[in-house]
Amino acid sequence: MALLRGVWGVLRDLGKSGVELCSGCGNRLRSPFRSFVYFPKWFSSTLGSYPKKPMSSYLRFSKEQLPIFKAQNPDLKVSELIRRIAELWRELPESQKKIYEDAYKADWQAYKEEINRIQEQLTPSQMISLEKEIMQKRLRKKALIKKRELTMLGKPKRPLSAYNIFVSESFQEVKDGSSQSIEPKLKSVNETWKNLSSSQKQVYIQLAKDDKIRYDNEMKSWEEQMIEVGRSDLIRRKMKSQTKDGFEEEC
Repeated sequence: MALLRGVWGVLRDLGKSGVELCSGCGNRLRSPFRSFVYFPKWFSSTLGSYPKKPMSSYLRFSKEQLPIFKAQNPDLKVSELIRRIAELWRELPESQKKIYEDAYKADWQAYKEEINRIQEQLTPSQMISLEKEIMQKRLRKKALIKKRELTMLGKPKRPLSAYNIFVSESFQEVKDGSSQSIEPKLKSVNETWKNLSSSQKQVYIQLAKDDKIRYDNEMKSWEEQMIEVGRSDLIRRKMKSQTKDGFEEEC
């Protein structure tokens, strides 16, 4: 288990993505419902031609305002910029909001028409298969959007374990341009970790404790900001109990 956690930590530090690591996987996709799901090649071209859903009126406004706010306030965190943009949107006159809402409605109508045009060209069996793939793609995209949203809102990074800190430190030479492949290096690092003395491991254990304190403090501040901007859906249940009852309750 420690080895798997180490792999995750190393890949995160090296910036490797699942797409890069699975670039040779072909058309067979892992599914939580079946061991393997095979989709014909024509799905790729069909899905590729599907238009993207239009942005909501608020998202349009946020995307337009974010670079302006960044330029005016380069030292502010993204979460604070988002909070200010949300305030500006709430105070925006209805006549100005209508401009963004009308643009969204027009794009939504064009989106539906394009979807209907594509679907009319498919057979019933192709439609059923395609709908299954679209659902899986939608779930993957939803998870990715959620992750990007949390990053944009400035959610603190989770703390590293003592082992992951050791692995990250050991792999610094890989990031600096070493040609050694990851797998043998990781095995070597894992073996070195096992052979460390208790006193040597204690250094990394203390670093992990410090990182956990950093994470808890940053999360507390971040969740307070999320409550202020009306995003209480993003805070932990433990935090919700504190805000509702005034005391800490384990959930």
